Amino acid sequence: MTTNPALYQINTRVWLRDWSERSGGSASLDDFPDAELDRLQSQGFDWLYFLSVWQTGEAGRAISRSNEIWLAEFRASLPDLSEADISGSGFAITAYSLDSRMGNKASLARLRERIHLRGMKLMLDFVPNHTAQDHPWVTERPEFYLAGTEEQLARQPQNYKQFLTGSGPRILAYGRDPYFAGWPDTLQLNYSNSSVQEAMIAELENIAAVCDGVRCDMAMLVLPEVFEKTWGTRMDPFWPGAIAAVRKQHPEFAFMAEVYWDLEWQLQQQGFDYTYDKRLYDRLRQGPARPVREHLLAEADYQRHLARFLENHDEPRASAAFLPEQQQAAAVITFTCPGLRFFHQGQLDGYRKRISVHLNRRPPEQPNEEIQAFYKRLLASLKRPVVRAGQWHRLEVAAAWDGNWTWDCFVACLWQLGSDSCLMTAVNYSDHQSQCRVRLPLPQLSGKQIRLTDLFSSASYRRDGDLLVGDGLFLDMPAWGYHLFTVEAEADASTILPQQLEGAGIG
Repeated sequence: MTTNPALYQINTRVWLRDWSERSGGSASLDDFPDAELDRLQSQGFDWLYFLSVWQTGEAGRAISRSNEIWLAEFRASLPDLSEADISGSGFAITAYSLDSRMGNKASLARLRERIHLRGMKLMLDFVPNHTAQDHPWVTERPEFYLAGTEEQLARQPQNYKQFLTGSGPRILAYGRDPYFAGWPDTLQLNYSNSSVQEAMIAELENIAAVCDGVRCDMAMLVLPEVFEKTWGTRMDPFWPGAIAAVRKQHPEFAFMAEVYWDLEWQLQQQGFDYTYDKRLYDRLRQGPARPVREHLLAEADYQRHLARFLENHDEPRASAAFLPEQQQAAAVITFTCPGLRFFHQGQLDGYRKRISVHLNRRPPEQPNEEIQAFYKRLLASLKRPVVRAGQWHRLEVAAAWDGNWTWDCFVACLWQLGSDSCLMTAVNYSDHQSQCRVRLPLPQLSGKQIRLTDLFSSASYRRDGDLLVGDGLFLDMPAWGYHLFTVEAEADASTILPQQLEGAGIG
């Protein structure tokens, strides 16, 4: 499996709607352009995650089109909202077969083949916790769902509803997590029933035959302790057996967990390749640099299995959540950490309006050229072998002089591949100018003149290697400033031009 891969998430239904309107026809996955696949491959992406490709039903669409709370959210994104814009949640699934509006099984197979020809892999969704209300199991296997009582329905109408099932009327639970009301377009699967676990493993095995990995929606909800907390009933562990069953047939199949509540390590131990790093995202949103540095103290193997992001289909757009300069600083920290680098369609263009997973149309927005230029440079830097396959270290930062309190505003790290290839990142994650010193734990620099070249500005600085290893590199950087330095020993000092010896942002 690729070390430190990059993933690009595509909102499939929105893309197909855009393409259909431009082409004047009905687009399918076969219409996804080879040129776009070429472009994504050239940007360094290893995974393409096509969101919401599975079949959904009329029940989910009807609820999405009538729920007043959801409609208010939809109108905030699309003031000219129409019923045709609302497809229903892509996570209220009626079958793990391609949505008929996107093509057929062969269409998905051809897309996967085209992705593979470019050395990339295909990721799709798996929703373990619940199904749509009009899933065939409601008629055929109603015992697969958690049943409620008349008393629970009366006391918690936000979590229960009566349905007509194959064995008559039953009160069934909506899918939910323990901290919020149920999702009213879903029904909760009963994981204390071993037949449910067997059926969901079979679904996973079918999915694994048509793609290379899955993003598992709210994966922690089917951990035994979470399930018991939510529903008051016990279940046997699901994920270890499910992952083992899939990998028996597909050894390289990848699992990524959407997970919160500090359960990331537990799911990694149960077999997940990657788990969401929501903690880093939250700390970057909150602002101070120290909690970010402390988060990056975690054990190296844990860090390698985190999925780092600044936005996704659940979170607000990064360009709306962060100040422009802060977004760039946060991106440098996020994506130069080890693990999976998760980018969301529209993020690279600086779009500001989040698109609900219930919608199939995006609001019109103009790209932000500054953000586009920033991500072009960042993605080029992330393609470097040292950042792809090197060894990562969080660097210690220190005061530049007694009383220099702004040192605490820095986050710095180092990538090293072999003895010669090094990349250092330094970020002043604050809204004011700051200074610090950063020691480089590279004894091979001693006795040499070292050139530091910033990949974002091409500015070049010459420093004494003994100083870098000893007192450390002095940094004086503006608010939200950042550097990505290549660190190279000088073979011939005469090649350094005088104007390259000093520069703004580094002492």
